[in-house]
Parts: sequence; structure tokens; C-alpha cells
Amino acid sequence: MKLRIEKAIYGGAGLARATEGPLAGKTIFVPLALPGELVEAQIVDDRRSFANARLETVIEASPARIKAACPYFGACGGCDYQQASYEQQLAMKRDILRESLERAHLSLLPEMQTLSGPAWGYRNRIRLHVQRKPFSLGYKKRASNESLAVGECPIAAPSLVNALQVLNQEGARLGLGEWCDEVELFTSHDESELRLSFWERSGARISAGAFRTMGDALRQHIAPLSGATLFEAAGAKQHSSPLEWGEQALRYRVDRQEYRVSRGSFFQGNRFLVGPLLQTVARGRRGVVAWDLYAGVGLFARALAESFDKVIAVEDAPSSSHDLVHNLQETSARAVKSSTLDFLRRQQSAPDLVVVDPPRTGLGTEVTELLGRLAAAQIVYVSCDPATLSRDLRSLLQSGYQLQSLTMVDLFPQTYHMETVAVLTR
Repeated sequence: MKLRIEKAIYGGAGLARATEGPLAGKTIFVPLALPGELVEAQIVDDRRSFANARLETVIEASPARIKAACPYFGACGGCDYQQASYEQQLAMKRDILRESLERAHLSLLPEMQTLSGPAWGYRNRIRLHVQRKPFSLGYKKRASNESLAVGECPIAAPSLVNALQVLNQEGARLGLGEWCDEVELFTSHDESELRLSFWERSGARISAGAFRTMGDALRQHIAPLSGATLFEAAGAKQHSSPLEWGEQALRYRVDRQEYRVSRGSFFQGNRFLVGPLLQTVARGRRGVVAWDLYAGVGLFARALAESFDKVIAVEDAPSSSHDLVHNLQETSARAVKSSTLDFLRRQQSAPDLVVVDPPRTGLGTEVTELLGRLAAAQIVYVSCDPATLSRDLRSLLQSGYQLQSLTMVDLFPQTYHMETVAVLTR
């Protein structure tokens, strides 16, 4: 089937409409195709209102199409846009964000700003699956639960690639495939420290002594390795404390601030843009009281404490909230272990500034209603999902806010994912 790609959509595919045959008029999603291209595609999943297709041939290529840098691109499910120049990637993401906002009936949008950095070697954290026989580490294949063995990853920091290669070389000898299902690698801002997190295979066990012996052995090959943690099988209820080897946290410096990030704590994944993101959120904002909701380990709260008399940082995830308390020591900020919703339900007066950085599900109806009722002078919304951002912004604008600025932050080059910073005032 020949298709002309109209535009890129959130999720990594190109959108086309069938023009002939029994599917005429139907929307077709074609991964790896770029806007403007004429392609040959094969339908692989026909639904009532749309169909998914597999790209077979590019008949007329976009001028922005380039050769992918990664040998696994296409087969690997991790990246979506390596076939596009970086300028084209940014343009597609801006268009996707703008269309998402317009579909939510948001009008009079401010001029969109773009924050970007190096497009390769940016990830400070990667998570891989373990294949037992033959032993290898890998990512999931595109549109599959099968694992694809990899020996490199050009979007990962060099220290992570080196550690990946060491694990591939030493894993079988260390018996990793017998008990390990997944492994996560996390490095510090300057790659001077690196932590490993392992998840046991369901029904498999390794003794504490054997785990620590493995840590000692890997330390001989991975110079920055500072610690490792073993969790029970992913998704399973944790019946005992994780096994530990070495340090349980990394020290991560962002601009003038240093943060402790323990195993299990969330932290932004682009080592080049954490600082610029922090500046976009916090720079030039000052006042008496600020709230940092969904605060994580305190990335924004610690910086805001330099320009506000009082900062309240709210987080309920156990590991992140523990780090939050530590990272806010000797500042004007105070950590509150609570969900954002429960915290807002208890408040009677508004601060000068509210920073929100919710998960992909966004704020939701009640949180936006409470924020609208409290009516803080300014809200800075950090979002990782254009659809939920658009939904929440519509609610906040209806409560009396105006959208002052909008920045698309490309924390995830080569993928369809994006971050957005929206500033609202009233």
C-alpha cells in the first residue's frame, strides 16, 4: 500500500490516510516514516478507526532523512527518530506539542521556545533485560516483548556503554543469567560514580555473600562503580530489604547544587539538560513562599530555597522522599511526605509560586481544581506528556490563569518523548 505521510504523531509514528481500496479514508500509523514521505507500507493491525502498518520501502524520502547512527535502530524499540536530522526531530516535537494544545481548544498560545542539547551520549540511566542463553543484555524489540541483544547504545553516557560491555563480557562467568532478569545502570553528572541495580528473576535467588563477591569482581572492570542493589523480581511485592554492595546513593551535582540520589529515586535522565531545565523552572523567580509538588529528590526545591523565604517540597515515594529530606538540609526548604492531592486538600492559603512536575498521568481533575481555587500568583508546570498537559492547562486556564510562556525541552533526543515547561500567571 502506497501512503503519503501527513505528519508525525506522539508515539513515534507517521500518520497517513489510505486513498484507495477497502481501507480508503482510514487513518494509518507508520512507524519510522517522516512527514512528506511517500512510502510503501504493509498493514499489520487493522482496527475499527485506524490501522497500524509496517514500513516496507521509502519511495520518496524527506530531505531530512539521514542514516541512523545506531546499528540496532529499527529493530530496537528504544529510539524512534534516528532516521531524521536533529533539526527535523525538534520541529516534529514542536508540531506535536502545538497540535495537542490546540486539540484541547487552547488558543492565543505564546511563542514556543525550544531547549535542547547534545543529541547523543546524553542518558545518565539505562535499563536492560537479561537473556540467559546465550547470555546478553538488551532492550525490547520494537512492538515486541522479545529482547534484542545490544553491545552499545549511542544515546547513553560513555561510562554506561563501557559498563554494558563489561556486563556482556563478564555476565556469563558471574552467573548473572541464572538469577537476574533486569539491570539498571545510573551514572553521576561527571561519570565519576556509577551504580547498578539488579532485579531477580522470579523464583531465583542469590545469596548476600555471592552478590557482594560479584560486586567486588565487577569493580575490577568498571572503575567508577560505587555501589549495587539487588531487588526482588520486578513487579513483585518486596518481602525483604534489598541486598546492597558499596554505596547506596550517588552524588549528583547540578549547577551549584549537589543532590543525593539513592537507589529507587527518580532523577531527570538527560545529563546535559538537567541544569538548563532547572534554570528554566527556577531562574528569576522569587518571593516569600513556594511549593514544589511532586518534588522527587528536591531538584527544584533546593534551588528555589535561594530566592524564597520558605519552600515546601511535597513527595510521597519512599526513596525519593528520604533523599528529599537529606537534600534540603541547611536550606529554607522543608520536606513534607504526602501525596500532592492530600497536601492540597489541607491548604487554606496560596503561596507565591507553585512548581508541579507530575508523572505521565498529569495532575488530574481534583488537583487542578484545588490549584485553581487556591489561586497562587504563578504556576510552573513541568510535563512529560503533551496530552495530559493540554488537559490540565485547559482546566487551569478556565479557573483564571493565563499561559505566559511555553518551552519544549528535548530531554530525549532520538525518541518521541519530550518535556514541556509551561508558566501560568494570574
